[in-house]
Amino acid sequence: MSIGKKIAWDDTVLPFQLDVSDMRGRVARLDGVLDGILKQHDYPAQVEALVAEMALLTALIGQTIALRWKLSLQVQSNGAVRMIATDYYAPRQEGQPAQIRAYASFDRERLTDDAPFDQVGDGYFAILIDQGKGTQPYQGITPLAGGSLSACAEAYFAQSEQLPTRFSLSYGKSTEPGSDEHWRAGGVMLQHLPKASPFVATNEGTGEILTAEDLVDGEEGENWGRVNILLDTVEDLELIGPSVQLTDLLVRLFHEEQPRVYDAQQVQFGCTCSEDRVRQSLSIYSAKDIAKMTTPEGTVTADCQFCGAHYVLDPSTVGFDADPQDGA
Repeated sequence: MSIGKKIAWDDTVLPFQLDVSDMRGRVARLDGVLDGILKQHDYPAQVEALVAEMALLTALIGQTIALRWKLSLQVQSNGAVRMIATDYYAPRQEGQPAQIRAYASFDRERLTDDAPFDQVGDGYFAILIDQGKGTQPYQGITPLAGGSLSACAEAYFAQSEQLPTRFSLSYGKSTEPGSDEHWRAGGVMLQHLPKASPFVATNEGTGEILTAEDLVDGEEGENWGRVNILLDTVEDLELIGPSVQLTDLLVRLFHEEQPRVYDAQQVQFGCTCSEDRVRQSLSIYSAKDIAKMTTPEGTVTADCQFCGAHYVLDPSTVGFDADPQDGA
């Protein structure tokens, strides 16, 4: 695709509400975030597309968590793409950008020319939320099904949260004269917040996965159907931008639903790895284990899968038996 220059809405998530239909949503656009994630690796095109989709889902879902919380999305599969992992670190203070990182693990020789989602096999899609020290992390999972990672996320919200949810995403490589080819992504997330109900929809025991349509009926069902018809009119270049501002896109799609926007959230590529964290991860190993990890040069090395950082450590300062004063 050929598009113009970056604008202020790049790497931004904009929350909104549709007052007429009692829905909330987010619209996001990623540019530099994807560049930061993907330039760390030499992924084939199918893997890049999956990571781009996963990062966009992470930005859209992550905007809802509280300050200082961490959201993680994971795919575990027996297919050619064995794992995709993303993290969203909410800002520590209002006004600061959130941070996103992502990586994938795959068997290159098993990749095919089929669609990106066909590179994953049987497995699960998981969402994890970490609220910090002293709290129990939350985890919910759903099977890998539906033909896309966004369909898996929709199924998760229907099954685990009882929230009718819809994603409309677009992502691809941008080319323009005088600049390198790079990935861009954009998308809309819609959620219908159901009113309190004395019952909870369930397909337990049927082997079927709940969908958004299973959760709404009557007036709510009409609202959900109407707004989804409007979202179906969105075009890929409107989502990816940058020629269409996010606010203009919302007005174009939902002007009759009285869209109301809130403060936008900036996002950036970022990794939390450090030498201290590497030492902490190695603290579970005995001196015997550390000896097996030691290179012929007499060092222990570790690489961060997210950002590619390379750490070289003195083996006497890591592991369960290391003196905490060593290397201080």
